[in-house]
Amino acid sequence: MTQAKNSLAEIEEVPDQGIILSDGCRLSARIWRPVDAAQHPVPAILEYLPYRKRDGTTARDALTHPWFAKRGYACIRVDMRGNGDSQGLMEDEYTQQELDDAVEVIEWLARQPWCSGAVGMMGISWGGFNALQVAALQPAPLKAIITLCSTADRFADDIHYKGGCLLNENLGWGATMWSYSSRPPDPALRDDWREMWLQRLQAEPFLPSVWLRHQTRDAYWRHGSVCEDPGAIRAATLAVGGWGDAYKNTVPWLVENLTAPVKGIVGPWVHKYPHFAVPEPRIGFLQEALRWWDRWLKGEDTGVEQDPAYRAYLMDGVRPARWYAERPGHWITEDTRATSHLPTVSLPLSDTGLGVDGPLDARVRSPHHCGMDGGEYCAIWLGPDMPGDQRADDALSACFDTTPLTEDVDIVGAPRLRLKVSVDKPQAQIAVRLNHIHPDGAATRITYGVLNLTHREGHSSPKTLIPGQVYDIEVVLDHIAYRVPKGHRLRVAVSSAYWPLIWPSPETAELHLTGGTFTIPLRDWSDRDEWQFAPPDADSPWQVTQLREATHARRVETDMTTGVIDLVIEDDFGLVEDADHGLVSGGTAFERWSIHPDDPLSARGLCEWVQETRRDGIQLRTEANCEMWSDRSNFHLRATLDAFENDVKIFSKTVEDTIPRDQM
Repeated sequence: MTQAKNSLAEIEEVPDQGIILSDGCRLSARIWRPVDAAQHPVPAILEYLPYRKRDGTTARDALTHPWFAKRGYACIRVDMRGNGDSQGLMEDEYTQQELDDAVEVIEWLARQPWCSGAVGMMGISWGGFNALQVAALQPAPLKAIITLCSTADRFADDIHYKGGCLLNENLGWGATMWSYSSRPPDPALRDDWREMWLQRLQAEPFLPSVWLRHQTRDAYWRHGSVCEDPGAIRAATLAVGGWGDAYKNTVPWLVENLTAPVKGIVGPWVHKYPHFAVPEPRIGFLQEALRWWDRWLKGEDTGVEQDPAYRAYLMDGVRPARWYAERPGHWITEDTRATSHLPTVSLPLSDTGLGVDGPLDARVRSPHHCGMDGGEYCAIWLGPDMPGDQRADDALSACFDTTPLTEDVDIVGAPRLRLKVSVDKPQAQIAVRLNHIHPDGAATRITYGVLNLTHREGHSSPKTLIPGQVYDIEVVLDHIAYRVPKGHRLRVAVSSAYWPLIWPSPETAELHLTGGTFTIPLRDWSDRDEWQFAPPDADSPWQVTQLREATHARRVETDMTTGVIDLVIEDDFGLVEDADHGLVSGGTAFERWSIHPDDPLSARGLCEWVQETRRDGIQLRTEANCEMWSDRSNFHLRATLDAFENDVKIFSKTVEDTIPRDQM
């Protein structure tokens, strides 16, 4: 291993390196590099984000970037235009401006006297997205990328839409960014920090208004979706994901479709880097990444090209829980592809159950709160965010069970449900869950999929349903690797609602199922790890003084007078003071998702965020409040953003918007 043969380098840190773009905009970068890099140039590794290197990602930066720097790399964390300590204004996610800026940064890095000319790009979530998108632009110095928890299709597999259904995460994450981007630059770094802050607040877009104006897979979503031309990516690509994350499908897709050198790893984790992610087991991600960088940025033979194409953690079936500290299981490997080559078994749906031939005549008219046990769409904050026991949701669904299994079944890949279905309304949704049923009846969700039935023929041109007409549809569930033990059962649960994951159709619809086949990808049984990763390693943790501890809560409330059911989420992210430079940062978030079981037009989402920043007697705060509701024809949005300096309001704005529904 490279780490063993090289002694660790002494490194230096540059906390605020200016990178001047061609239009004069100054981006702020934090750099870790060997002290002798000017005499012995090293490759550069770029992480390029809107999430603020001075406080927002400091905890994970501390664990990661110095570790690589000590092993012969320059690591650069850049605040994107309009965020953190960088100048300029941000208009949207993954704009051409963002990607062009990244190309300029890469070319700037390659020209530096301390850089060997070879550049890699690494990132999780937003940084994983733009690593793929920038790689597709083929900047000459970019030789390799590591993309984590990202997507290849911005419409079908991000936080906006899923199966053509509107995800409530569209509002939730839009509110998060409304709040995140409202934070001021660090006053210690900029004399003009207040002017920059006010300009940023004035210009900051409320992005759900933008995203809701694109309810089909149009040119807006095709931009930045690397699935449009996977051959454009020529940089060697290591793709990493987690079964507890929202982005389960990207890693197998990249492994199956890229022509560049590509390898994939999927563990049991939520939306975190695998060297500190949960649930355990964690892996030596940094060592794995170092092998990747050493091969593609330094030209060393580290053996990565001989690694299996796909390494996935096969999770043992466990009882449902809102949170897991660890998941038992073992690592499996596929040498040349991900899962497309694995055999499948097709099980008919009938009135008798799953896997038994016979007639099917099932009607599904789920109350609109069905889905309350679905968990968070993208588990990230480390609260009680996983899917709970599915029995309550199953009681509101049509369920099809197998008989007890006669042997362990290893499901590896993306299950599919083909149905013959008619509906009684011109718009309708369907949610399909594959559940693991324990002998006592407890139900663990294995994976799921949703479909807006007006998108049954594709996401570009929705088509209204004709009530009573029978349609052949297919619902593709998310990829998974999961073992169901002998003696337990499988269940396919079908519902016509899945709140609060997706926004309801404007009318309560009844589904009539008259035929169906569920196809499951299977893998031969194994009882040992087929790959062993090094144990997790990291650099020293971020040193802070804890001023307020983080807490997370999630509960369901029923108003016995009105019948309205609310999901309430409360997140306090704590408050900390940086032990090095003294910046104090923290925040809180509150969400309420309300619906009446009998009325889809009662649906309402509320998201509230508070961000706190303190520096040398200056107390800065922003408060973001966002709401969404709908009628039969339109979505309605209202958002306010207030900024305070020493508890005096210095800025306020309100956005109100009405957007027509388009088969949504």
